[in-house]
Amino acid sequence: MSSSSSMSPPAVTVHNLTKKFGDFTAVDHISFEVRRGEIFGFLGPNGSGKTTTIRMLLGLLPATEGEMRVLDIDVTRHPSAIARRVGYMSQKFSLYPDLTVDENLRFYGRTYGLSGRALKQRRAEVLALIGLERQRNQITASLAGGWKQRLALAAAIIHQPELLFLDEPTAGVDPVSRRNFWRLLYQLAAANTTIFVTTHYMDEAEQCHRLAFINNGKLIADGSPGEIKRSYMAGQVAEITCEHPQRALRALRRMDLGEVALYGDRIHVACPDLNQRRPEIEETLRRADVGRFEIRMIPPSLEDVFIAKVRD
Repeated sequence: MSSSSSMSPPAVTVHNLTKKFGDFTAVDHISFEVRRGEIFGFLGPNGSGKTTTIRMLLGLLPATEGEMRVLDIDVTRHPSAIARRVGYMSQKFSLYPDLTVDENLRFYGRTYGLSGRALKQRRAEVLALIGLERQRNQITASLAGGWKQRLALAAAIIHQPELLFLDEPTAGVDPVSRRNFWRLLYQLAAANTTIFVTTHYMDEAEQCHRLAFINNGKLIADGSPGEIKRSYMAGQVAEITCEHPQRALRALRRMDLGEVALYGDRIHVACPDLNQRRPEIEETLRRADVGRFEIRMIPPSLEDVFIAKVRD
């Protein structure tokens, strides 16, 4: 982020934002800021309030309570004032499948007020940036999932928005396409586009400049990935490998340790007094007949922290 960006008003400011649907509270008095030129990750499980928050910030859904400013505009009072300054890529594939790649970009460009030579030039720029030049005349329905995802991003940035909202943009996309997509996001951020992205992939969260965790409508943590990990149980996570991990998992979960979770064939144990309880853990593993085992202390991962915060 440039120094000029850090001196500008935040791209997004939210204070006590709340959304209720009848007796159900979807978003519950959340507050956070998104700085200009950063990639801000908004994390949470399905149904946690991520999409509802984005729809309020875009002026598509009225808030029940609270304040929100987007690009220094009061969204509650002037929801239409931000329309051409932001881009939005929704969870649902929103392009026209029977149009070509280029026709979709032409349509979205005109929707945002581009025309003539400016639209033609911008289409060429976006196709080059996204890597879709060879597919420009291909029918959108025939594109593979990763290419459709790129086209949706291209449509969202055709008008060069200052702020880009991406709602679960890589859901259901293969790992290689996800990695390539994030390379594109870093290119956009380097060009001073602020990016607000929701995800439930922890490996993607690690790539954000700053994060906020939401669960059941409540904000449960925020900060940079490093700050969030350092703030919770630093040095109090153990990784256990053994010959029979499922057997070990069952035995450890009976100990009331705190958080015990399986990551592939490894077990993570997180609790505040882990060092003191290590002899007890070793004895439990021996009694459970898990075979040879190894315990090593590791820094907490974002997933460790998120699971523990949700539990708390």
